[in-house]
Amino acid sequence: MAKSIKLRAKSKKGMVTVKCLMNHPMETGLRKDKKTGKMIPAHHIQEVVAKAGDKTVLDAVWGGAISKNPYLSFKYNGEKGESITLSWADNKGNSDSMTGKVK
Repeated sequence: MAKSIKLRAKSKKGMVTVKCLMNHPMETGLRKDKKTGKMIPAHHIQEVVAKAGDKTVLDAVWGGAISKNPYLSFKYNGEKGESITLSWADNKGNSDSMTGKVK
């Protein structure tokens, strides 16, 4: 699937740098629609998990304060050629994931 995630991972001297961009509206639930004046319902990513093979290298819990289309970058000890999977789940039950190889 992974229509909402762009993922890149590069290894240098045993340290893997992961960069990813997630396409998501990230609504806080605190804004009003300018046309109707009604509140826009909250719709945001709640959990982001990254796994290298079967090992979890990142587990983040997010809220409505994260910006629209969030960018995430992190590092972990890893090797070139291993697979990394990034997945997210939001407060409306939607989710997505993507698997890539470390270059």
